[in-house]
Amino acid sequence: MKIMIAYDGSRNAKLALVQTITMFRELNPQITLVAVAENPRDITASNEDMFQEELMDLKRHLLEAQEVCEKEDVTSETLLLEGDARKMLLYAAESKVKPGMLVIARHSEEVDGGLIARSLTYFVDELDYMTFGKVSSFLARRVQCPLLILPSH
Repeated sequence: MKIMIAYDGSRNAKLALVQTITMFRELNPQITLVAVAENPRDITASNEDMFQEELMDLKRHLLEAQEVCEKEDVTSETLLLEGDARKMLLYAAESKVKPGMLVIARHSEEVDGGLIARSLTYFVDELDYMTFGKVSSFLARRVQCPLLILPSH
């Protein structure tokens, strides 16, 4: 079974990797760990430095995750992309990896107050973000393979 995991090295992503291996070990999964470095909106020297630092961090996180897979005797590969995380994960799932399942860890985010004053559409979006998060909400509507959203702990 080919499984793609959205992986950013966060605590929740690490838990998602371990949970995925535990749940699907018997299916002899082939895991593709996909990380996305978000491009800065304006290219200044300080933003470029921060972007390069993010790239290096993501590379290190992916290597650490591959080591976990090796220790668990699970086949894995990595993919590091640049751009909007939502769009690049969708692109990876549909054009690059073509997994039997996509796994993402839900990230909790603080939601703005004053929801009553907002439009109904924005209210629904805020509920999606509270429940799923921006990336998982986007992917749940668009990805063409089964999606497993693991809760944050």
